[in-house]
Amino acid sequence: MSETLAPPIPEFRPGTSDAEIEAAAARAERKRRLTVRFWQVLLLVVLLGGWELLARAKIIDVFFFSSPSAIAARLYQWITQGADGTPLWFHVWVTIEEALLGFFSGFILGILAGVALGRNRMASDVLTIYIKVFNSVPRVVLAPIFILLFGLGLTSKVALSFVMVFFIVFSNAFQGVREADRALIANARILGASKWQLTRSVIVPSAMSWIFASLHVSFGFAIVGAIVGEFVGARHGIGVLIQIAGGAFDTAGMYAAIVIIMVVALAAEYAVTIFENRLAKWRPAPLAETH
Repeated sequence: MSETLAPPIPEFRPGTSDAEIEAAAARAERKRRLTVRFWQVLLLVVLLGGWELLARAKIIDVFFFSSPSAIAARLYQWITQGADGTPLWFHVWVTIEEALLGFFSGFILGILAGVALGRNRMASDVLTIYIKVFNSVPRVVLAPIFILLFGLGLTSKVALSFVMVFFIVFSNAFQGVREADRALIANARILGASKWQLTRSVIVPSAMSWIFASLHVSFGFAIVGAIVGEFVGARHGIGVLIQIAGGAFDTAGMYAAIVIIMVVALAAEYAVTIFENRLAKWRPAPLAETH
């Protein structure tokens, strides 16, 4: 089955130099990327164009679904004139700030807690039941509690983003530590590695794949926490824009705010990918990239 999924391998004449082979491989990779971009753009054009045509033909109700042109017009209005009497960039920055603070605090503490409990069997056995209980509580229902505790300001949104991120990162870090290669651990112990050296040089690197997997999804949950907190009570933020647009039956405004959220999330995903690639250069390339 792997032979059918792998791209065709070009044939080279005898005596082909390594430089020619590398150049051919680079050209093939550029062609593949251009093909992928072409189909991505074409799919987007077809989806947006079909949506616009259905809206203009009144096949779909624009009251519920709006149209790409109306959404673009609302975005342009917000960019040039502001939203709810406040510059759009300020609303976006408020949400990003809340999400970033909750993301970094939840990510760092999640890693520390996951590694610590993963390395301490007794502590994990004692605390696992309580972690499962807290993890079973839907995090969004904590938003009103955090609003009561910390008020309508920044802290309540950061707290909600924190709990959205923490348990995801903690679970992955904990499982990654438990799945560490036992042979490597035994060899390190034979060589006289201390517990700290074992954790730093063997356990944590072994768990990095699990941790990076949580990194890609946790920022999206941090944004969810910030926006849900803004729904419950806030003065600025993308969640406030969605709430105001919903109260005014402004479908284009609601979709425009969603577009802003998607752009922020995609930018964060791109930044996380760059960070991961630079931090984990030691990892082998994915299977699809080795053919």
